[in-house]
Amino acid sequence: MKAVERKSLFAAILLAVSAIWGGAFVVMKSSLHRIDVNSFLAWRFIVATLVLIALKPKVLNKIDRRFLAKGALVGTFLGGGYIFQSFGLTLTTVAKTGFITGLYVVLTPVIGALVLRKAIHRLQWFSVLLATAGLLILSFKGLHLGLGEFLVFISALLFAAHIVALGEWSSGMDTYALTVVQLGTCALLTSLASLKSGFHTPPDAGVWWAIIYCALFATAVAFIFQTWAQSFMAPTTVAVILTMEVVFAAIFGILFAHESMTSKTAAGGAMVMVAMYLIIWAEGREKINP
Repeated sequence: MKAVERKSLFAAILLAVSAIWGGAFVVMKSSLHRIDVNSFLAWRFIVATLVLIALKPKVLNKIDRRFLAKGALVGTFLGGGYIFQSFGLTLTTVAKTGFITGLYVVLTPVIGALVLRKAIHRLQWFSVLLATAGLLILSFKGLHLGLGEFLVFISALLFAAHIVALGEWSSGMDTYALTVVQLGTCALLTSLASLKSGFHTPPDAGVWWAIIYCALFATAVAFIFQTWAQSFMAPTTVAVILTMEVVFAAIFGILFAHESMTSKTAAGGAMVMVAMYLIIWAEGREKINP
């Protein structure tokens, strides 16, 4: 297979991953009215973790105490992000959840600058301000910030922290093993969180199918494909393709969740999308011209 054809194949795979993640918002929203958030997430990550271990049992031999400590912290950021995102999803629309979650692309360099002292250039600052303005348009209801939108924004912060931590620690660590530790941590975290209201079994086949979809496709398969594709494609290219998750979430919300795309949602979402692409473009340019 020629290099161009191979890259096109990986681009198509990543686009499919984006569509799977965008569809997960719709699938989860319809199920979270029949099972509590933490129980749903616990089942999702338990199934995903067991599937990955079953596919490659020897991966457990690569996990030592140091590996476990770093992976668990990274997984805590990831699990916290999913918890806040899912709670927010129950209080706002699929489209807004998708757009606001996408802010992690913009928030990542901000956290990197604050924690790791990495410089932020003028275009990056502009992107942050543009995304913030879009968030305000998306989230404000009169003079009040919607709780659902606020919770999703917190999830975007945690996803950004996850990316920063993963970027600092993933070098030299086995990717598959690190994924198992992260998802296992998410399973433990959400299981413990569910104990307050009781760890519930899915009440019907519809919820079970939603959990299976999210566990197998939106978690286990998606992470494997993303990792595989990134070994052949530039990170900037991968990031640009994966931001299509936001677009798919909005489209699926309109098609299957009977949501309306108001001018306010479209304007705010467009501003967030432009900010995401600008900051990705700026990072790619910086790597080409250091």
